[in-house]
Amino acid sequence: MCNILRVRWTVIPQIAPQPWIACSGCGCLRAFQSSGKIRLNANGRKLDAWLIYKCLTCEKTWNRPIFERQNVRDIDPVVMEALQSNDPQWIRAETFNLEALRRKSQRVDEFSEVDIEKVLLHEADNWTKLEVELVVPFPTSIRLDRLLALELRVSRSRLQTLHDGGMLQANSDRANVLRRRIKTGLQVTIDLSHEAEREQLWRPFATS
Repeated sequence: MCNILRVRWTVIPQIAPQPWIACSGCGCLRAFQSSGKIRLNANGRKLDAWLIYKCLTCEKTWNRPIFERQNVRDIDPVVMEALQSNDPQWIRAETFNLEALRRKSQRVDEFSEVDIEKVLLHEADNWTKLEVELVVPFPTSIRLDRLLALELRVSRSRLQTLHDGGMLQANSDRANVLRRRIKTGLQVTIDLSHEAEREQLWRPFATS
């Protein structure tokens, strides 16, 4: 730790996935977007819950099932409260439920635009290594090489050269980690001991 600049990047997708559904208004497949609203229907002790989507072209609605004919006693009280109050944070998390979307749609568009919150965790005097810890609360299609290139203002080819030379390492045993989607827990360490201007060129982009 004595020679490390450690930062945490929290990566938040700007746009939720958009399923393509047969739209009754348009008469063809269209992209739909979450309205941020929940629909509930009670039938005795059974409850149905849907997340309402709207066609981006004509605004016809589509109800994506969250669950159907669920016994009220079996529903987590936290989930029940979120459904009844249309809790925006819970709903936003549900809009990124790719597994549920893919069960109902043959095509789901994902987007790589993200917002990033950067926090400085540790800075040693005369640091020579940059360590980036990633927190990714919602699935995103952005790859590691693209994220690092955009945020650190370096080319992807240079990142690949650093990786090939053992100067860029990740805590992942997956092949081609630079070309993989980012996930929470991924940690990247870049040896910058050969970079004389790391304080001027690398630190500002890594930390803010």
